[in-house]
Amino acid sequence: MQKYYKTILRQIFSGKNVLKVMNKISLISIATLFSGIASLSAQESEVWTLNSCIDYAIKNNIELQQSRIMHEQSGIDVKTAKADMFPSLSFTTGHNVVNRPFSENSNTVSGSEVISSNQKTTYNGSYGINANWVVWNGNKRRNQIKQNKHNYEIAGLNVDEAENMLKEQITQLYIQILYATEAVKINENTLEVSKATLSRGEELYRVGSLSKVDLAQLETEVANDEYQLVMSKNALRNYKLDLKQLLEIPGTTPMELQILELDESDVLSPLPSQNDIFVAALQSRPEIKSGQLNIEASKLDISIAKSGYYPTISLNASTASNTNSASAYNWGEQMKLGWNNMIGVNLSLPIYDKRQNKSAKQKAELQHNSVQMQMQIIEKELYQSIETMWLEADNAQQQYIVASSKVKSSKTSYDMINEQFTLGMKNIVELLTEKNNYLSAQQEVLQAKYMAILERVLLNFYAGQPIEL
Repeated sequence: MQKYYKTILRQIFSGKNVLKVMNKISLISIATLFSGIASLSAQESEVWTLNSCIDYAIKNNIELQQSRIMHEQSGIDVKTAKADMFPSLSFTTGHNVVNRPFSENSNTVSGSEVISSNQKTTYNGSYGINANWVVWNGNKRRNQIKQNKHNYEIAGLNVDEAENMLKEQITQLYIQILYATEAVKINENTLEVSKATLSRGEELYRVGSLSKVDLAQLETEVANDEYQLVMSKNALRNYKLDLKQLLEIPGTTPMELQILELDESDVLSPLPSQNDIFVAALQSRPEIKSGQLNIEASKLDISIAKSGYYPTISLNASTASNTNSASAYNWGEQMKLGWNNMIGVNLSLPIYDKRQNKSAKQKAELQHNSVQMQMQIIEKELYQSIETMWLEADNAQQQYIVASSKVKSSKTSYDMINEQFTLGMKNIVELLTEKNNYLSAQQEVLQAKYMAILERVLLNFYAGQPIEL
């Protein structure tokens, strides 16, 4: 998901067609909707900052809540594995009605009593309490407890990783909104200039200093600028809608964002060293810690597989009694006379298991090697992400410096051509060319500005610092 956002953002900042960043509608249950009304009404009257958006999303995002549920489920697995160390205890009882339609006499053993009866239908009952305890099974249970603890920690790190991804997505969308807001202002100013130029062109046309063809070109330019303004406003609305979806806020809910005025110092802020960021990320990023725990868990898989070679020792005990309706004794006396106790030891030693244990051990070893390689891939991808962000941030800063200078010269040139056009010294083609050059320079500055800010913020975040503009 992070790479998807980065791709869309690069397309926007590179001047390509604006695409929707997300096309996902979260299904919110009625209960969840009503439970969020109070918090939403309180937020509606406030201005949403980047940090308040992140805090709200961490509490309410559905996908993040699902990650927390999986974490809790892993905690239950740990408790289950620990409980497996204790004996099991159960009560059993059975009740039967026996009919012998063609038997004149029958002998039945009930407990220690031999019952001779001519009844064709008899009833018998059994009652027992049974206990079983696995004393030793090659340390399989202890290793299973350790592994489940690792899985519980990994599930917690997955929650942290989901939070980090959510923070990055919100940051990217928030900066996209800042970018789109400023783009709307540029298009509004451009439209006002085009309208003013058209007004002057109409005056020149009335006095015969401008042809009808040139006037039509000015009218077309106004229409084009109006279209660009509508598109930029639509893009801004789409970004806000995407942000609301991440925050699990209904799209119709009013939401006022804090629009920061970021200047050159924010754009050209010094970038931290790539190596320093990578070293810090190796210590703090949850995906790295999760990969390390996966390696430890895979080692325990090998130990669990090896336990199949060892014998299993278990203890079992029971106490039971029987009753029969054909007995001469009452129910209580039958329970007493038939009462018996049993205790035993079972030993199971694998001799030939059709290669089951050997195959399980080999698969566990191969999985351990695969997990180690996966850890190398994670570290490689982390360094590649950091290096890519650093290069993009550095390039954006350099582009911002060049583009800022270009804006100044383009504005000066456009102002001069505009005055000369008013005096009839320049034609419409030269005016529109300079106007488009000036607009293009403004867009280049805007693109470089917010790309540099975004990449710097993410670099600091990878280095372990909180997200802030």
